[in-house]
Amino acid sequence: MSTPSPVSPAIPQSPFNVREFGARGDGITPDTAAINAAISAAHAAGGGTVELPAGDYLCFSIRLRSRVALRLDAGATIIAADPPAPGEPGGYDAPEEGPPNHFQDFGHSRFRNSLLWGEDLDSVSISGPGRIFGRGLSRGNGRVSLPAGVVAPQPPGHLPDVLEADGPVEPIVTPAAGPFGYPHGRDTLPAGVGNKAIALRSCRNVTLRDLTILHGGHFAVLATACDNVTLDNLLIDTNRDGIDIDACSNVRISNCSVNSPWDDGICIKSSTGAGVLRPVENVTVSDCYVSGFEEGTLYDGRRSRVIRHRGGPIGRIKLGTEGSGGFRNIAITNCVFEYCRGLALEQVDGGVMEDIVISNLTMREVMNAPIFVRVGGRLRSPSVCAPQPTNRIVIAQVVASEVAPEQGIFIAGLENAPVNDLTLSCIHISYQGGAPAEAARREIPELPAGYPEPYLFGMLPSWGLYARHAQGLSVRDLTIDTLAPDARPAIWLEDVCASEFVGVRSSRKLGRDDWRVRDSCGVRLHDTAGTELGDSSGS
Repeated sequence: MSTPSPVSPAIPQSPFNVREFGARGDGITPDTAAINAAISAAHAAGGGTVELPAGDYLCFSIRLRSRVALRLDAGATIIAADPPAPGEPGGYDAPEEGPPNHFQDFGHSRFRNSLLWGEDLDSVSISGPGRIFGRGLSRGNGRVSLPAGVVAPQPPGHLPDVLEADGPVEPIVTPAAGPFGYPHGRDTLPAGVGNKAIALRSCRNVTLRDLTILHGGHFAVLATACDNVTLDNLLIDTNRDGIDIDACSNVRISNCSVNSPWDDGICIKSSTGAGVLRPVENVTVSDCYVSGFEEGTLYDGRRSRVIRHRGGPIGRIKLGTEGSGGFRNIAITNCVFEYCRGLALEQVDGGVMEDIVISNLTMREVMNAPIFVRVGGRLRSPSVCAPQPTNRIVIAQVVASEVAPEQGIFIAGLENAPVNDLTLSCIHISYQGGAPAEAARREIPELPAGYPEPYLFGMLPSWGLYARHAQGLSVRDLTIDTLAPDARPAIWLEDVCASEFVGVRSSRKLGRDDWRVRDSCGVRLHDTAGTELGDSSGS
């Protein structure tokens, strides 16, 4: 008589439907526990896909796990719930405990107080075509942001990293601040309050694809100290930062549209937010679109143009501001900027900025310098004591129109740390123009330790290109024009050495007065408008 085979216990099979774990998807009943239970079951089974069918899933913190894919079907929306009242329990996961970060703000330094978060994970993904709506998230300065599309009046001198509160700010007791003012109560949030749509720390093999993220709080996506990250076909329309890639390596961002009028659209940085000092490296950004329209109006197609604060909407692609770990081996190509600020490469924290190539950009309605390259001496880092010059940076094939008159191409290093080895080629920029002659007499402040934002320097004394403290600058095939007459010179060079300009052109007739060269040496001009000789050099 044969022995019957043992009956194996039932093993859940992928996909793990959150409805089978008790999720209602009615937008009223919190579904956090059900979704987390489905994720835990998939993880316990060795991995799998957790599926959210059509519905509105009201949630606090969803905890991602290794080898688990979260899939939001068409019609599925994860909605960030409102935090509990002050003093009441519950809400979002508390920010992780740890030593105070004296070099970086609370939003960059804490990850668990998010709608979806993961730490030390391997092989995790979130995919659409569903949506994430951060309705109940803070943007870092109050318990809950104002509703999407509602903006509080902004004071004069508003800075992108000094946001006014959306509502009353609870008093928070924080440890004594370090030399850079951190930690401090302005952006420190209590337990129960969430401030990021997606936060990932020290994860590997991450994929975010085919998602829409609306009203994402302080960060719609924050990936810090992660390796092998793919972000593809994301539509983000948000009230602060869109995509922040911080101290990560091997990152691919492609086919993304990011509207972020109040902060940066796609931002690559290397802060000490994760408590480590490491470069951001091996990053590509391709076929992306960034803008600064009124929040929500990229998503609904209206693309409303409303300028509400000094400097205009932000919404750009930027390296920095945080750069203590350095930037290495980065390529940005085939991207479109519209109604936002220009491309910014900012290294003010002493790290390297090298081996960077940027090509095939088109820009319209640019609110400040279409190209801004800055080396500064803020040095907000635990181990860096001096700025470093840049190395091997190429920006090519850029077309920009309707550029605000305050700044042209803006290259600004320091006397002891110049912008070095920068090539600009095949660039065509049309400015609004219209500045008066007295603007040419302005002395531009150095601001070595200041926040590296072009508008803080004020109107530049030239309309086309301004370079100070640069060495090995190569400018080739540059065409610059203005729509209205501008009384400033076109080109201003100050402490620029061992550099060359070839093929500078304008539909305006440029004369020798359009070139101002101060304290410079070895500047060669060839086939360039505004010089009486076809080939000349300045000193």
